[in-house]
Amino acid sequence: MAGTKAGGQAAATTNKQKYGADFYAKIGSKGGKLGHTGGFFANRELAKMAGARGGRISRRTKKVIA
Repeated sequence: MAGTKAGGQAAATTNKQKYGADFYAKIGSKGGKLGHTGGFFANRELAKMAGARGGRISRRTKKVIA
């Protein structure tokens, strides 16, 4: 049943019984509280440069004309 919708619902029920009805709210709130670096938003100029650099990289291979 692992990996199915029914399995996920059963796991959710078990987690709520074991750890309380607010189990998912608690683990969701932890994610935001643990981060302390601010991510890219902390340095907007760096984010702008990194995004531009990534945008210039083509994932297509160069066609070799023989």
